[in-house]
Parts: sequence; C-alpha cells; structure tokens
Amino acid sequence: MSEYGQIDKDRIEKAVKELLLAFGEDVEREGLKNTPNRVARMYCELLAGMKTEPDEHLKSVFSEKYDEIVLLRNIPFYSTCEHHLMPFIGSAHVAYLPDGAVLGVSKLARIVDSFAKRLQVQERLTEQIADFLMNGLKPKGVAVVLEASHSCMTIRGIKKPGSVMVTSALRGMFKKDPRSRSEIMTLIHK
Repeated sequence: MSEYGQIDKDRIEKAVKELLLAFGEDVEREGLKNTPNRVARMYCELLAGMKTEPDEHLKSVFSEKYDEIVLLRNIPFYSTCEHHLMPFIGSAHVAYLPDGAVLGVSKLARIVDSFAKRLQVQERLTEQIADFLMNGLKPKGVAVVLEASHSCMTIRGIKKPGSVMVTSALRGMFKKDPRSRSEIMTLIHK
C-alpha cells in the first residue's frame, strides 16, 4: 500500500489530466503542467481519513469519576461530499456524559477529523462520530451536532449561499431523557 493508503495518487493524476483534456485544455501549458499532481495531492490530503483508524484516539481514555456533561463546541471540520466531490465545511459540537472514563479533549477533534476526511454525507458523518464514541468510550450518553455549508449547494445547482445544514445524533441519556436532551442542546447553542 502507498503512503496514501487506499488512495492511488498516480491514477488520480491520470484522471485529472483526462478531465483537463475533456475541458478542451492544453495540459502542457505552463499553468496546467503540474495541475494533475497538485489535484492528486489535494485529494490525498482531503481524504486522509481513509487511511486512519479512529481507534488510535481512544488510547487517551482516563479513569475519572466526573459525571457531568463534557462538551467540545465549534470544532472546525471539512469533508468531501461523495455525490459531487465538492467540500462541505462547518463546525462540529461533540458531547458525552462520562461513566467512569473521560477522553483527552484533543482526541474529540481528532475523531471528528478521522471520519470527516473521507468521502461523506453529513448525516452519516454525524452518526459515525456518535456511534464511535458510544461504543468506544461507553459513556451514559453522546450528542453530536454538525452545522455545515455545502459547496455543492451554494456555488452550483440551486446556488443558495449562506444556507447551513444541521444534523444531530443523540445516543443513550441524551436520546432517552428529555431533560438531558434539552440541557445538551442548550449548551451546544449558547
């Protein structure tokens, strides 16, 4: 396997060159000569989550008797829409209610990145983060809310800049208990 994991950088370069030719471009002109390589490297970076296992971020779990909400708000993320291969960019809000264990705070952001840097749809991304934390950390509850602007909707198609898609995934106490759900949503949207 290459340094890019499952991603075949050489094949991407060839495909980009074919796209440029299909656009009627001269792939040998100065401005485009290195474009296939740049685009291939860009996709390797944007899709780096395909070569990572988020389990590595659970190595920073600590025993702790803390039993109140842990929330990391406004985690910037970007992902690539699998329908149009265009970016969607936003903020993730990730919370959990510990049950004897807490996770190093930077690991929450790393887990978001690990799932975001793949070909995605926002709904699945939201659920993957929530399910991963619920299964790996075993908390009493998990809440994940993603807010993102999708370039496949803002600069093409319907062209509605400024629109933001919001998705949520609630697990455990945050799903079962209306008071817990209300409390976490209030904290996320402060």
